[in-house]
Amino acid sequence: MAHLFSIPLADLRLQNGYTFAKPVLTYQVFGQTLGTAAVVVVNHALTGNSNVSGPDGWWSELVGLGKTIDTGAFTVISFNIPGNGYDKNPANLISEYKQFTVRDIAQLFWNGLHALGIERIFAVIGGSLGGAIAWEMAVLQPRSIGHLIPIATDWKATDWVIAQVLIQDQILNNSDDPIADARLHAMLLYRTPESINQRFSRTRTNEPSVFQVERWLLNHGIKLKNRFTLSAYKLMNHLLKTNDITKERADFLQVIRNVTAAIHIVAVDTDLFFTAAENRKTFEILKTKRENIFLHQINSVHGHDAFLIENEQLSQILNPIFHTQKTNTYVSYNH
Repeated sequence: MAHLFSIPLADLRLQNGYTFAKPVLTYQVFGQTLGTAAVVVVNHALTGNSNVSGPDGWWSELVGLGKTIDTGAFTVISFNIPGNGYDKNPANLISEYKQFTVRDIAQLFWNGLHALGIERIFAVIGGSLGGAIAWEMAVLQPRSIGHLIPIATDWKATDWVIAQVLIQDQILNNSDDPIADARLHAMLLYRTPESINQRFSRTRTNEPSVFQVERWLLNHGIKLKNRFTLSAYKLMNHLLKTNDITKERADFLQVIRNVTAAIHIVAVDTDLFFTAAENRKTFEILKTKRENIFLHQINSVHGHDAFLIENEQLSQILNPIFHTQKTNTYVSYNH
């Protein structure tokens, strides 16, 4: 695992006026030394963390030496969303989770980049919650990103997403086994009926009364409970409903018009959470106003989680962005 660094930052005034005192941002760096190559920022999803590459990296099929996001050519930085628990320090967990929004996290990430002397990045990429943060980062610094790559996500939380977040929050606050039980519900949003049916075919375990699908779900709940904290789950889930780059701003086109990044929207055709139909609507709106907007689609039986499963398709989508332009410089440093 790459070394886990930390940056103490100045107090941050959050979107709702609350002050986040003395935030500490933790992060990992993969590939080239800071200051020697273009920077790619990878944002993690709800149960993810900064460990994106290497033997235990959650995106090691895409990020690494000679991979699509080539650590031989780029400096790859991944921040931990404060409160995700990855640094194992109980003092850094957040109890007042409803005070925070995606915009606050995006601002913290920019504050972290600026503290590292980074003013411009080649690309920001992320799936699900990580992609939502990427949208917000682009709006906060509209001329500082070469490529915005939101995957299996959206620039706003739809009513459907908000409803699912409410159910998750109710489980997390009322269940006797909150992390495990919330995970059971979430897994059925992240996959599709076809994926589940195809995988298990109504087979049973060695216990005749227990189906394989039941054992699979229960194991997912146990695994997450063993590596995740309740406060982290509450925060990450809540952030999903706060995703809206137009809030307290203007309409979508006005908000996005100053963003100079090439925007590569990557949808999943079977996504039951951030639907492909919503991604297409965004693309149709934007393509009338700008040329550097692209819509890509992962075709998969697996639904939302396809961005973590369909590595070959995702590589084919991303290769032209990273491999043909990886020698370009989209980053500047303050010294």
